[in-house]
Amino acid sequence: MKKLVPLKSVYAFVAVAETGSMTEAAHVLYVSHSAVSQAIKSLEQQINKPLFQRVGRRVVLNAAGKRYYRKVAPALEQVIEATEELARTPNEHRITLNMVNSLAMHWWIPRVPDFQNFAPSLDIRISTLTGPFDIEQEGVDIALVHGKPNEWNQYYSEKLGDDDLVLVCSPSLLKSQMGLSVEQIVKQRPPIGVFNPRRKLDWQVWCDHYQVPMPTFHSNLTFDVSIQAVQAAIRSLGVLVTHRLFVKDDISHGMLVELGEPVPNPHQDFYFVCPNNKLKQESVLQLRAWLRHEFTRKADAQ
Repeated sequence: MKKLVPLKSVYAFVAVAETGSMTEAAHVLYVSHSAVSQAIKSLEQQINKPLFQRVGRRVVLNAAGKRYYRKVAPALEQVIEATEELARTPNEHRITLNMVNSLAMHWWIPRVPDFQNFAPSLDIRISTLTGPFDIEQEGVDIALVHGKPNEWNQYYSEKLGDDDLVLVCSPSLLKSQMGLSVEQIVKQRPPIGVFNPRRKLDWQVWCDHYQVPMPTFHSNLTFDVSIQAVQAAIRSLGVLVTHRLFVKDDISHGMLVELGEPVPNPHQDFYFVCPNNKLKQESVLQLRAWLRHEFTRKADAQ
């Protein structure tokens, strides 16, 4: 077997060759000057010839050192790149999944036990970025998008299901409105509104479908995000038009009551979005299969 050259000697050799100084090389390598000197000495003894010569205060390569550097430096660079690439390789069983906060709170979390039974080896990390963003730059593997696919043209996009808007309120609030139509309830109870760019048309779509005028929103009952508005509805502060998937679990647990029929939302649907190269990853395909199943089950249950 060939005698191996200690890698620390090669590191020291390249550092001295590129800095022209053992002192500077020691700083680069975070070791002492004597450690660099000893590494160079050991290397020269192993190959039985000097590699450097002194020119004033500098240390420069001699002819043999230059030949050696031309061979060794690219090889060392390959070692470094290969090591960094391997270190950057993500855990195949860990996926960062992005969805809006309301979907994470009211749809994903209640389904975690089911997903764990489906794919016990996968570790899903949830992020809640909103709006279009660079998936790779943000460290996201998959986005469960509530929107339109034209915002994600550079990625693989697959529709999972339609979006429906529903009118909800708390059971206690409904008791006081027994016998009234949906339209009458909206007129008599305070409306709860969410007025961010993604939700500002919710009430208008619902009202247009039921052919009722837009209600007047009161102080303290308008919010920036759906999760706050849902909590307001649960606490009997008024009635809320929101996305069915955001409140499906609250309805099933009796915390909210759905009034009237769902209204199709023409502005948003649910999509699976990921970089094309992620479709080669088995864990991504597993998650996609589960999401397809969940949205198919949702459609069948309606």
